Amino acid sequence: MQIRDLPYPDPGVPDVRSGPRFLYWLGRNQLGGQLKSLSWGLLHQCGVAGLPLGVGLAVQAVVDRSGRSLALAAGLIALLGAAVALGDTMLHRTAVTNWITAAARVQQLLARKTAELGSALTRRVAAGEVVAVSTGDVEKIGWFVEALSRFAAAALTLVVVCVGLLVYQPALGVVVAIGVPVLALAVLPLLPKATRRADAQRELAGKATELASDTVAGLRVLRGIGGEDLFLGRYRDASQQVRRAAVRSARMWALISAVQVLLPGLLLITIVVYGAKLTLDGRVTVGELVTVYSAVTLLLYPLRHFEEIAMAYSFSRPSAQRAARVLSLERTAPAPGDEAPARTPALVPDEPPSGDLYDPATGLLAPAGLFTAVVCGDPDLAGRLAERLGGHATSDTAAPDTATPDTATDADAPGGTPPSALLGGVALDDVALITARGAVLVQDKDPVLLSGTLAELLDVPASGHVSAADALDAAQCEDVLAALAQTSADRADDPMRTRITERGRSLSGGQRQRLALARSLVTDPEVLVLDEPTSAVDSHTEARVAAGVKRLRSGRTTVVFASSPLVLDQADQVVLVHEGEVAAAGTHRELLHTDPRYRAVVTRETAAEDAAKAAIPGAMEHGVREEIEESA
Repeated sequence: MQIRDLPYPDPGVPDVRSGPRFLYWLGRNQLGGQLKSLSWGLLHQCGVAGLPLGVGLAVQAVVDRSGRSLALAAGLIALLGAAVALGDTMLHRTAVTNWITAAARVQQLLARKTAELGSALTRRVAAGEVVAVSTGDVEKIGWFVEALSRFAAAALTLVVVCVGLLVYQPALGVVVAIGVPVLALAVLPLLPKATRRADAQRELAGKATELASDTVAGLRVLRGIGGEDLFLGRYRDASQQVRRAAVRSARMWALISAVQVLLPGLLLITIVVYGAKLTLDGRVTVGELVTVYSAVTLLLYPLRHFEEIAMAYSFSRPSAQRAARVLSLERTAPAPGDEAPARTPALVPDEPPSGDLYDPATGLLAPAGLFTAVVCGDPDLAGRLAERLGGHATSDTAAPDTATPDTATDADAPGGTPPSALLGGVALDDVALITARGAVLVQDKDPVLLSGTLAELLDVPASGHVSAADALDAAQCEDVLAALAQTSADRADDPMRTRITERGRSLSGGQRQRLALARSLVTDPEVLVLDEPTSAVDSHTEARVAAGVKRLRSGRTTVVFASSPLVLDQADQVVLVHEGEVAAAGTHRELLHTDPRYRAVVTRETAAEDAAKAAIPGAMEHGVREEIEESA
């Protein structure tokens, strides 16, 4: 794989059983690139290791006053120099290619997993961890993959040089053959402690980053309560902890570097002292001593790769572990005690299903082509049900460091994973992911607006039957367009060319909510599921939005989770979900008359108030009549 061939047509199915297995899987899938890099690395490092031979031959030629031998030595040095230059150039190209292609493979896998899991991803792992994996961790993983072939070339070069010195000058070669392995393995006892300190530093840095992100996100609230100094002090303490951990980690790596300098220096001193004695005894020539000394000096270069690969592995192993943890998540979580099946999301679309939308877990049925409103007393249950209707994973376990009793979901109940929702009798989990996403669109209660112009915001995959103007009109965005037109960058005051800031922070909550609704309406899916789409707007606008959505979605299946009478009165049918099951169904006005549980959720009426009204003849009928009139 070359850089020009990216992205991968299919990044493959990774081995996510552990971090080291994931690193091995990446290396195995780059075997061709690793062998190329290894070959060029051998040429480069063997060329460097061979230079002392040319220097030694040249010195001996001068001692022997042999012009022919000196010319041969010069030719050998020139040839080795060319090999070093070519090998170094191509080694850099191939090693960087391995790094970039490995990073691209990991990022493609993460992007595919993000699209597969949707909003359920950030409930299983922290959003900050996902960002860290896709940025810093990818870089560290790429570093190890890139350094692996250079380390292998360095190790083979050491073996070649040691064997060559044994053959060239056995008396000194024995000393080198014994000393070099000791030098290479001397840092191993220090690596576990250095790795632990590096892990502690990264953990503290992650917490400091999370604290900074939370502070920035809540800056307006902090200023309102005068809490800037308090949180500034907390961040200062966190940053000082990171600094101390970084210093402790740097000390260990400095010690490893010192060992890598001290021991080779001792070996050089040994070679010089012992070699000088052998030279005085006539057992070694001056040229041979110079050759061996120069070879040992240049061996410090490949020995540095042992330190680098140790650092690269110690940093990349936890990064690979985090990446494997994210990539091991499945679209449908398994039941407790079951192992998640290794599967690749289908890339080829199936025949898109159509018909009634049915949830076997609750018994909710949304007839095709109708506007169905769903009332849930529990907002968390409503959110999980909305995602299940869209084929999103709902058996979500929180990340180990963020799990609390309040984050329990359907997966905690006996029986494990809830059954998949059915569209036209076809389970959404059984169709291709791209097909399920195209058939059912779910807009959660906190939709996100990406930065860009309004035209870019509404430029989404769509059927083409609903224009941006119609969607904006149905979502009652006239005031939003007027506000954007006033800040438009062009002189024509075109709101479609006005840039929306990150996450729509320049807009009010109601404006963001209506723009997100317009974006969902533009796509015109077979089934549209909306979770509290008007919770941030006033009642007058809410009534108009509900009427606009019903008008624009005529003939299409629409499911709205809401408790506002203004929205419920527009629905063709209203379904009450109580304690995880469908408890009643009918129109809004019928349910107000007949179901006290529905009335309690919609009118916020307590059980005591309901009993009091029932004790007064005609009071309930009068109250219901007033509620109906208000909702109408």
